[in-house]
Amino acid sequence: MFYSCSVVKRVPEGKHLLTKANIVVNDEKQQEEALQNQLYQKPNSTLALGFPLRLHLYNMAKPNADSSYQAWLARKPKRHENMAKFLSEKQVQRLGKSFIVSGFSNFLKKNGEAPVIIDELKTKKTKNRFLAYYFNKGYFNTKVDYKIDTLKNKRGIVHYNIVTGEPYILDTITSTIETPELDSLYQNIKHASLLQSGQQYDSKNFASERKRISSHFRNNGAFRFQETYITYDVDTLNRNHKANVDVIIENQTVKTGDSLIKTPFKLYTISEVNIFTDNTSSRNKEKVADSVTYKNFNLYSSDKLNYRPKAITDAVFITKGSKFSDTRRLLTSRAISNLRVFNYPSIEYVEDKRDSTGHSLITNIYLIPRKKFNFNITADFMHSNIQDFGIAGSMGLSIRNIFRGAEVLEISTRGNIGASKDLANPNDVFFNISEYGADVKLTLPRILFPINTERIIPKIMFPSTLVSFGISRQKNIGLDKENFTGMLSYNWLPKKNNSARLDLFNVQYVRNLNPNNYFSVYESSYTSLNNLAQTYNTNPSNVDSNGNLTITEGGANNFISEVLNGDTALSEGDSEYKTIKSIEERRSRLTENNLIFASSFTYTKSTKTDILDNSFSIFKTKLESAGNVLSLISRLKNESLDANGKRTFFDVEYSQYVKTELDFIKHWDFGRRSVLALRSFFGIAIPYGNSDNIPFSRSYFGGGSNDNRAWQSYDLGPGRSGGTNDFNEANMKIAFSTEYRFNITGKWNAAFFADAGNIWNVLDNVEDEKFTFNGLQSLKDIALGTGLGIRYDFNFFIFRTDLGFKTYNPAYEESRRWFKDTRFDKAVINIGINYPF
Repeated sequence: MFYSCSVVKRVPEGKHLLTKANIVVNDEKQQEEALQNQLYQKPNSTLALGFPLRLHLYNMAKPNADSSYQAWLARKPKRHENMAKFLSEKQVQRLGKSFIVSGFSNFLKKNGEAPVIIDELKTKKTKNRFLAYYFNKGYFNTKVDYKIDTLKNKRGIVHYNIVTGEPYILDTITSTIETPELDSLYQNIKHASLLQSGQQYDSKNFASERKRISSHFRNNGAFRFQETYITYDVDTLNRNHKANVDVIIENQTVKTGDSLIKTPFKLYTISEVNIFTDNTSSRNKEKVADSVTYKNFNLYSSDKLNYRPKAITDAVFITKGSKFSDTRRLLTSRAISNLRVFNYPSIEYVEDKRDSTGHSLITNIYLIPRKKFNFNITADFMHSNIQDFGIAGSMGLSIRNIFRGAEVLEISTRGNIGASKDLANPNDVFFNISEYGADVKLTLPRILFPINTERIIPKIMFPSTLVSFGISRQKNIGLDKENFTGMLSYNWLPKKNNSARLDLFNVQYVRNLNPNNYFSVYESSYTSLNNLAQTYNTNPSNVDSNGNLTITEGGANNFISEVLNGDTALSEGDSEYKTIKSIEERRSRLTENNLIFASSFTYTKSTKTDILDNSFSIFKTKLESAGNVLSLISRLKNESLDANGKRTFFDVEYSQYVKTELDFIKHWDFGRRSVLALRSFFGIAIPYGNSDNIPFSRSYFGGGSNDNRAWQSYDLGPGRSGGTNDFNEANMKIAFSTEYRFNITGKWNAAFFADAGNIWNVLDNVEDEKFTFNGLQSLKDIALGTGLGIRYDFNFFIFRTDLGFKTYNPAYEESRRWFKDTRFDKAVINIGINYPF
């Protein structure tokens, strides 16, 4: 009863709340979104199970909070006077607009939703909109009726009954074009017309055909042509639901003096291309101080020309002797902007008075250079599972057009200091974590390669080259590292929404500075080893006074060596021996220096048109190979193998593997700010040749805010092992995610999600079946996490909080995997920026 009354709380007497709008088309009930969008009035929005949250929020607000406050002041004669003496009159009036008095009600109204009251005038407008909708679909004899049913408790339903009749079908398609040149252009593309005989009449096809014809004309010299010059004559008289269509394009209307005359359209050719490189010449050639002509392009500057002509002309697709073209103009604007040296250019066309026939255009391109130098400083304060408190800062300098070829050089330095109570801190200093580094990046607006690549990757694909080098040194999680990177990468756009990237080489060298501290960082490995040492250790020098293996003194490493050398009671057949051997293999792998010399190719295809497009798909694939070049060099030098039987490069074992990834994302827009999003991912990295496993930096992990949100990062897998290590990783990954996103109120959104997947070891040196992928039967080890999330839209980014529950946990025995940890005390909270996919 309370729910029923509260819904209609703000519905006036004699009015009715719209609870449902039924649409019946040709005796069939319809729910499709296109028809729902024709309604001038829709029922109040609801959440799951039909609960109208926003309506309830609105009903909770006071209708006239400020007026109620004034009435409260006047209720007692001296109340207003006494408050004014205490606060002042201005503050008394301001109190009425405060959050306590009226602000909360205003907040509820703003984020709530007023009750939708049935309005017959809007119902009639909806009827007319249905008539127009079906008329545009070719149903010229549609009939629409409506009926309003009033129910008890101030509620009502509107029924729309639509009878469409038989649609009209296109019959003969003809054309009447007065300008001969345009008629010739039309005849060339007529076969691909969007209006075809036998097709049902649809006004969208007529509009699209108008755009198609206009685009073709304007890309072939018709500078003065506009879409409005295209009209249609549709004859439906006595045709038995058949329609003849005549495409009509009359000559252009030109004003001459006080008269309007019709003249044929002209097809224009570009006779000259002028590029003003600094815009300070006020678009006046008389103020030009420097100029050059390069491949039929004229470049002008009010001072000395600071650009190599080719760097600019490579971004210009408007050429002398070509037809006027909208596409060439748009490509030029986009390419110049991509140089990152100029702001968005201004492109103008003027008729060339030197051409007596009047068929020539001069193109003037005006460029506004960006500042040559750009300096920025950033500072951040942070907290993480490693740092209790941290301060990070960076300084960066960008230099545009550094070599006069529109290149951009970026030099940056970064540093970080932090405090961690978990890290060994013998000197008891507050800031016991540090990291610093520097990077240099050079971006060139072309492919930098010894041979000409124009035929393979033409400039219409906006090619660019990135060369980068970086160095960093960190002291944080205990092992401490030095990291050196270098990369030569090519990027281009094969199609409008497709991108390609080729990393010709991507070099990374990681040197561990403190490998003896391994067991201080990976505590789970130490705990397992120490438990075994309580039984099998026979060397007193390996333990401390409490009988635990020492770390910094080398007791843990000595115990491992003694076991593997046969100096203890354990032998190779014992399970404890295998456990210790596995611990040593992992320790050796994670503390060894890594040299990765890789090449990769990445291709991305997207159907997304703009940021407002919520129905799109993205497919991304990547293929990476590492170590082949170094293997060839090592074999040519005929270097001997090291103590581990591996080849080295500058005395460092290099990694050798092949890696591939497939990533697919699909979104469906259900309207009213509801979206269903799906993601699937598969990745595998196979070691071979010089490697038995994959470097940690190239391996996969499970869990986290952008993966399976019911597990924390690195906690999931491998396989059904249960995440026994501190940082769990493997060389194969399968992941699926589904998320239903919907709006709650205003900028508050929510989502229900399900994440499935896991990581496994495959074709490497891990043999334990709990960790490895052993065929299709291992698919039962895919973990499932479900949950819900709350998001707030800040327009420029989305703040996200997700609560994940372990719904199916492969770490347990099969009979106990479902819903064992689906409890709030076992839930995982993830905080992120923007959507997970």
